[in-house]
Order: sequence, then structure tokens, then C-alpha cells
Amino acid sequence: MTINVETTHGHIAGRAHGAHQSFLGIPYAAPPTGARRFSAPAAADPWSGVRDASAYGPSAPQGPSRLPGMAVGATAEDCLTLNVFTPAADGAARPVMFWIHGGGFTGGSGSQDLYAGGPLVERGDIVLVTINYRLGALGYLAPTSAARARGAVANAGQLDQIAALEWVRDNIARFGGDPGNVTIFGESAGGMAVATLLAMPAARGLFHRAIPQSGAAHHTHSEASGERVTQALLAELQLQADQVEELWSVPFADLVAAQGRVAARNMFLAFAPSIDSDTLPENPVAAVRAGSASGIDLLIGSNRDEAKLFRMGRPLGDDFDAARLQRAVEKLLPAAASPSEATQLIDSYRKAREGRVSTEPAELLDAIDSDLRFRLPAIRLAEAQAAHAAVYSYLFNWESPARRGALGACHALELPFVFGTLDAPTMDRFAGKGPDAVALSLNMMDAWIAFARGGDPNHAGSPDWPRYDETRRATMIYDRESAAADGPLDEERAAWDGIL
Repeated sequence: MTINVETTHGHIAGRAHGAHQSFLGIPYAAPPTGARRFSAPAAADPWSGVRDASAYGPSAPQGPSRLPGMAVGATAEDCLTLNVFTPAADGAARPVMFWIHGGGFTGGSGSQDLYAGGPLVERGDIVLVTINYRLGALGYLAPTSAARARGAVANAGQLDQIAALEWVRDNIARFGGDPGNVTIFGESAGGMAVATLLAMPAARGLFHRAIPQSGAAHHTHSEASGERVTQALLAELQLQADQVEELWSVPFADLVAAQGRVAARNMFLAFAPSIDSDTLPENPVAAVRAGSASGIDLLIGSNRDEAKLFRMGRPLGDDFDAARLQRAVEKLLPAAASPSEATQLIDSYRKAREGRVSTEPAELLDAIDSDLRFRLPAIRLAEAQAAHAAVYSYLFNWESPARRGALGACHALELPFVFGTLDAPTMDRFAGKGPDAVALSLNMMDAWIAFARGGDPNHAGSPDWPRYDETRRATMIYDRESAAADGPLDEERAAWDGIL
């Protein structure tokens, strides 16, 4: 059965699926093609008649996914569409959850099977919006002065997200949602995008709560590092610094290939938000600490073994010994850190883990890397926001059964639990199955729904979850038996004081 809804740009026809309805591939901005490449999103053109909204729009240009079950379908530069899942397109004014997908700012899509909205909206009586936004160089290239003169902007992908939030403000009531109760949430790069929106002046007032999962506010380019990435991309395309105008005519497939070569040179998140006087005037965590997101309740956390997923295709080998561990940690740390600080960090992690978990060099590197890139940034953002709103912290410890348990509680593992999509393709092998998995998924879904509804994740089926502060550091541990704990892995956290 089709359902007709009038939006600010024209009528669309969605589909009914039992207890929920979907409206897919809705344009929220004009195609960012031709002269609009690298520009801020422009208003979508209106259409006449009724637009079919039964199929997803194209995903942003990107390379193929290496992860099973994470295909994104067709890609195109004309990718600025969103999807709405709702129990009913009525006037019920339900809480709205606005999802920003991850993928290292170079991959992913709002249409991936993992993010199918039916389970979450049916269980929570909420409205879910998933979006596509520009990725890689098309979304996150720091523009030179010559590029700005042609209309390029910094953080175009972030501005796409803001344009989608503006669409939600203007239209979501027609789909049964409340534009005055919007929670943004995302994972990995999507979590970093959420944290960045907390600091962007143009995003203020468009959302009311935030859930960054395995991503926070520390991975932002300075103006100088953003410029280095731009010059590296030009070099890969065999262009000189004064040939930046050629970027408007390079086929997007060539851009994607070139940005992949740039990222392969050990440039972690080469394409990511960057400091910019017009769009992101200050480092996000500093802006949040100063009150840029005052009143925005925060639910934030990470997975215990994040780095194990990234090491999946590049095993360290049996010869990974203490000397190689020392060199690897030195390479991970900020340039200002000394070799002795790397040694001290390794010794602290080894001491904290003795008698509890493995202290083999490879395991120590995974723990240090996971904390550096994900857990510590989450803690720092929680600390920064705790004075300005309610903050809740979690740590996801459920272990993947894949590869005989070698992935542990790795990056992205919480996603099918949050969305209730444990039955999505390949998820039984990645996330597990059975009564314990289902119970954990229902617990997490209910917590995310409760937080979206009123800023507090506590619900009838959950153990007590206190607010986060720097005294107790109360954190919900999600596992086969979930419970809140004060300061989990706190010795490891404290080992970073003075280094980060």
C-alpha cells in the first residue's frame, strides 16, 4: 500500500510495511554536481506530481566496502537524499532519531541493511531518519583560496548534514515526528560528525540530544593539516597547486581513487572535518567545553576492542615482540610525545591487565590503539559536556564470535544491537545470535529510545545507569550481563594523563 505525504518540495509516495511506513530517497538538497561540486548544499528543486519514494537514492561516491554485508549499492554525485521510517505519517509528534552513518568519512550509506529502520521505530514508537552526505574529497577537502573563489567551502559534508536537519525541522511533523525533539546519533565517522555538529554554529537549534558511538571530537584537521591533505590529493591527480580549478572537471571515480591513495599513506582520517572560520571556528572539544552545546544531553561510549576490526586484514604476525610494540606505540602517539612516554604507557597497560587479560604485545597494542582513537576521545567529550547537560557513558564489551573470537568487542559491533538488525545479512556470524544477543539488543534499543524520548537512557528493563561525572565516571557496561560500573579500565585511562 502507498502513502502520500506532501513535503515542502512536493508530494511523495512511500510504502507501508505492516507496523511501519518508509519513505526513501527523498532529496533534501540540490544535486552537488557541476559548478556546485565542493559548494555548500543548495535548496532542492521542487517537483510536480507525486514522486516515488519506494527506493533508496544513490550513495555518495566511494570505493567498494571490504566488510561483508555492508554494500552501499549504486553511487553518484547526486546523492543528497534521506530516508524516513515512521509508525505512521500522522500528527503524533513522536521523538525523532537522526542517523549519520560511519565509514571513515570516505564510505558508507544511510541505505545499508544494518540501518533498516523498522525494528527501532516499531519498538520505540519513534521516527527514524537516515541520510547520505558527501564523502571524501567531495565532502571534506579543505579548500585553497583559489577554490573558495570558485565557491568551494570547507566541511561540505557537515553542511549537508545541517541541510538534512533543516529538512527535518520543516517536514518531519508530516511524518508523525516532533521537530522539537530531535536526537542525532552516529557511529565511527558518524559519531565524529555528531560531535562536530555540537560545535558548529549553523547547527544550533536543529537538534536537542546527541549520541556519538565510537567517535568523538578529537579527530579534526587544523588549517595546516587540512592544507597538507589538499596538496597531497592534487599531487595524486598530477595537478599543480595553481591548477585547483581542474578539480571541478576530474571524474568522481578518479577523485575516489586518488583519495584512497592519499589515505593509504598512513594518514588516519585524511578526509575529515577541519577548522574553518566560516563553518567550524574552533576545535570541537574545546568549543563544547566552552558551552557550544549547552543543554544538549549526551549519551556517549565506545567498544572495548575497537582496533581489532582494523587489524583484521593486517595481522601483526607471531614475531610481533616488545621491540616492535615500542616502535608501533611511538608511531601512534602525538609527535610531541617522547619514546620514554611510549614505554611508560606500555608498562602501565601491562600492569593494569596482569592477571585479568592477555599482556601479549599484540594485545597491548590493540588496547592502546583502541583507547587512543576511540575511548579516550569519548571520555574527554563526556568530561567537556558534563558541566553543560546530562551525560551518560557506556562501554560495549560483547564479543564477536567471528574468527574464533579474535575480533573481541570490536569496532561497529554494537550497531546491529542498537538497530535491532541482528538478522541482517552476515550479522549472525559477526554479532552472534541466540537469547542473550536478543536480550542485549532489546536492552540497548530501549536505552537509546528512552534517551531520545527524554534525555535519560534508564528504562524498566535496565539496571540503574547514573549520570557521568569525573568523580565516579559511572559507565554502563554492555555484555551478556549488563550493569553500570564506576571508572571501568580506569588505570589505563589515567595512564594517558600528561600525554593527551
